[in-house]
Amino acid sequence: MFFGKLLPKEGNFFELFNQHAEQIVKASHAFSQLVAHYSDPILRDKYNQEVDHAERAADRITHEVNRLLHTTFITPIDREQIHSLINTMDDVADLIQDSAETMALYDVRHMTDEISRLTDLSVKCCERLKHAVSLLKDVNDPKTAEAAVKTCEEIDRLESDADRVMRSAMSKLFREEPEVREVIKLKAIYELLETITDKCEDVANLIEGIVLENS
Repeated sequence: MFFGKLLPKEGNFFELFNQHAEQIVKASHAFSQLVAHYSDPILRDKYNQEVDHAERAADRITHEVNRLLHTTFITPIDREQIHSLINTMDDVADLIQDSAETMALYDVRHMTDEISRLTDLSVKCCERLKHAVSLLKDVNDPKTAEAAVKTCEEIDRLESDADRVMRSAMSKLFREEPEVREVIKLKAIYELLETITDKCEDVANLIEGIVLENS
């Protein structure tokens, strides 16, 4: 037993990354359903709870990865890359939950087309993030590395689309919304949703760095 503890270990980091990415996608889908069924209080509460459950599951995985970093002798990629990747991924899950909570906290009464568009782009970013993460364990293969970079580029494009929607949404909001409180509420929601795509892009940049160093 003593000598077994001294043997090098790699830990199951890639599987944990995949599990975390799955929770991010679950949270994004639940949030999308929340937006789609926002006028129904029962469904709104149901999907809010689903977002919370996914975020808490993602949190537990993040804690497990950080715990493993302190007990694993050999890691499959650089320790700092593991730490940065899992914590930035966790930021994505947190932002989705923050968006749902802010809607409830601010008592947002209705969804706008801009919220729906930003939500759709956020979901797509999260789905592409999950795909990019799933490729990490095989980035030594040139074709897999190329596919991972391509997926990261898709996330970059989606984030740029979200930027454009955000600018248009803000312009319309300040031109057409006469109620100051509504301006404050919607501005906060737009910014949070756009930040989800920003954070997905941060994850994509980290993945690109891992690919470049390990392929």
